[in-house]
Amino acid sequence: MSSYQLLLHPLPYHADPAAWFERLRHRRGAILLDNGRPYTQTGRFDIMSSDPTAVLEVDARGQYHCTEALFAATSLEAQRELLKHLETTPPETAEDVPFIGGLMGYWSYDFGRLLERLESHAIADIDLPLARLGLYDWALIQDHQRQCSYLVATAERRDQVLAWLEAAIDQKDTTFSLTSPFTADINRATYGERFRRVSNYLHAGDCYQVNLAQRFQAQCQGDSWEAWRRLRQATPAPFGAWLSWQGEDGRERSIMSLSPERFLHLQDRKLTTSPIKGTRPRGQTAEEDQQLADELLASLKDRTENVMIVDLLRNDLGRVCRAGTVRVPALAALESYRNVHHLVSTITGELGPSLDAIDALAAAFPGGSITGAPRIRAMDIIDELEATRRGPYCGSIGYIDQRGDMHTSIAIRTLYREDNTLYVWGGGGLVADSDEESEFIETIDKIRHLMQALT
Repeated sequence: MSSYQLLLHPLPYHADPAAWFERLRHRRGAILLDNGRPYTQTGRFDIMSSDPTAVLEVDARGQYHCTEALFAATSLEAQRELLKHLETTPPETAEDVPFIGGLMGYWSYDFGRLLERLESHAIADIDLPLARLGLYDWALIQDHQRQCSYLVATAERRDQVLAWLEAAIDQKDTTFSLTSPFTADINRATYGERFRRVSNYLHAGDCYQVNLAQRFQAQCQGDSWEAWRRLRQATPAPFGAWLSWQGEDGRERSIMSLSPERFLHLQDRKLTTSPIKGTRPRGQTAEEDQQLADELLASLKDRTENVMIVDLLRNDLGRVCRAGTVRVPALAALESYRNVHHLVSTITGELGPSLDAIDALAAAFPGGSITGAPRIRAMDIIDELEATRRGPYCGSIGYIDQRGDMHTSIAIRTLYREDNTLYVWGGGGLVADSDEESEFIETIDKIRHLMQALT
């Protein structure tokens, strides 16, 4: 057997991934892809790892920087080339194993600037690479359907990881607090001005839909992991993620995502995307909750928004899928989470021959549900009206596996910490008959529980 053969090593099962990840989170490049258990029952797998064998970052100019020697011309080609540096052999039995090594990390919203010609007005006041991806040769996976946990690693790496897991947990820095309240970057009047400018574009026929967001920020101190624990308990989601690292300047950077939205899932060449359009808060009573859900299902405006994005994503998948394979098995279906109801659609297709996960990512990035339609014109309007760039918000977080599989989220309900400043964004899709006050309230409703959880 090759020394690079991956093995599956069983571990005790925990309902909460924190039981394992707390032993890894201080390690270099630690990352957790989390499905919200035990606070929600929607997802199946937690995936966590640390100590990547290489790290690739893409800077604001679109140049990639990697700890391995790569000779690719573009950052997309660099990602593809870096995957080839993984020298492990898949385990003999890996049918239900979601990740056996590959790239994990994030692609920011502004990574889309490398894929399309876009306007450039918004200020880049957040010091964040356009993408940051680690090459991971092992993973600890929890399968909540089978209620089992296991390591995917070579024999040598397994022994190393087991030593990390058996080490005593360092309990220092386990507190977190805000040192200032969350405040919006714009006031209500400024939002109204931006809303009306979007409305003018919509009525002029520039776009059918534009996603308009506002940013909030607060000062904080303490441990980002403690913040994450409070967030996921308050608003668990099936596509959560936690990753933290130190930049070259020595400052901490953390991304904490509680996303309910899948971006792209590629498995056995079947490509799936699940856009969200249409939101209502949960009710205080069962009767009120049902009324809000029924109102959302009956809303012609929300359904129209959803269908617009479905059409956009059908076209995106059509660019990389075999002709005639793109389908919409679910259209504007109700999904309910702890704090909100959503309308969610599902679009599927079969990836075309000679194409791979990175081709699919490039064809659909950033997700149409958080830009609008048509995508490029909507992104130009967003850049014109939102004073600052979005950074991680509305980008994507997830993995590309060495077998060619991929699973990524859209980074909504996402916070970013840079040193002692914490940012969070709330947005919503605007169409020609949108109501200004309702849309303003929706941008806050979507993230109110995140801010309250940390207050």
